[in-house]
Amino acid sequence: MRITVFGASGASGQQLVEQALAAGHRVTAVVRDPAKLPARVPSGGLDVVRADVMDPDAIAPAVAGSDVVISALGPRPKATEPVCAPGAESIVAAMRASGARRLVVIAASGYIDDPADGFLTGSIAKPIVRRLLRRPFADMAHADEIVSGSGLDWTIMRPPRLTNGKRKTYRTVVDRTVGSTLSRADLAAATLAAAGDPATIGHAIGVGY
Repeated sequence: MRITVFGASGASGQQLVEQALAAGHRVTAVVRDPAKLPARVPSGGLDVVRADVMDPDAIAPAVAGSDVVISALGPRPKATEPVCAPGAESIVAAMRASGARRLVVIAASGYIDDPADGFLTGSIAKPIVRRLLRRPFADMAHADEIVSGSGLDWTIMRPPRLTNGKRKTYRTVVDRTVGSTLSRADLAAATLAAAGDPATIGHAIGVGY
């Protein structure tokens, strides 16, 4: 597949780029600063595009012809301005302009009310996390609305708290949330799997241990 990755220089984005290249995909990594891509990312099969994700005209060439566009954008540390929602709006506009259809967006599970949550998760853990992460969660929730209303072939990934741990067996659920932690390596693997699975179109995919 031809895959375009936004947020490619972030911790999750780097995992996506590395695993996609290892699987033989052609990857376009869209970054504001190419120097932030680690040296370990192989250059074979990789195109690096320097562009501002908030500018639909600037990123339209990067999504044109892509089989899948993946957004690994996340709130910037200490930033007060939203990132996920304006980024999603710009990506959707660029995809519409270029004719690209398949969009996979990494979000989170902490702001989602799931009837299957146990007492500790639903009544204690999630409410505490929501208070601590009120602004970034509001940003992500707004991005969800933009993506799900885009008319594109979308999938939203819902991981729990992310770690830098090693890969192991994870679980996925459709339109629900699962687990309390997940490694970024496993998030990347689950995201790439969902990107290639038409059954995930129009759904949120919970992934965790």
